[in-house]
Amino acid sequence: MSHVAPEVAPEVAPNLSYPIGKYAPPEVIDAAMLEAWIAELATTAVHLREAVAGLSNAQLDTPYRPGGWTVRQTVHHVADSHMNAYIRFKLALTEENPVISAYSQPDWADLADSQLPVEVSLILTETLHQRMVALLRSVKPNQWARTFRHPEMGNRRIDVTVGLYAWHGKHHAAHITELRKRNGW
Repeated sequence: MSHVAPEVAPEVAPNLSYPIGKYAPPEVIDAAMLEAWIAELATTAVHLREAVAGLSNAQLDTPYRPGGWTVRQTVHHVADSHMNAYIRFKLALTEENPVISAYSQPDWADLADSQLPVEVSLILTETLHQRMVALLRSVKPNQWARTFRHPEMGNRRIDVTVGLYAWHGKHHAAHITELRKRNGW
């Protein structure tokens, strides 16, 4: 196997919704790529923590783009989303193509727990990713192709989903760091 496609599709102009480009799954995924993605997942909480370091409550409550989530909601969203990914990985590894639950990300971002201090989700993301990384490093070569079924998007492979979530953490950290650059924070 070899790396034949980029992890992120390039954007022609700065994009407030996709500051690092949209996730584009490669056609072929090799062991080195999987290890790089797992290593990225291991540092997701560090990158988020660095992105929000020193921000005031007013800054944390600033949307990263017009009509977007606040920085605070974004940090909590990463924890919510990656918790769902972790459970999906475990289901795919223990059941035959399980149907997973979809959820409304905007509705979750509006729930009261998304107003908690960001430290709550930074700690959660940190410890969750310790478990996620341990789980993913235990996956055998023949298990990477195992799938779960998303009710709206169909079958999803574990290997492709690992790449998606490695990108996802960087994507949202970039929302925050780009906002900081634009606002001179």
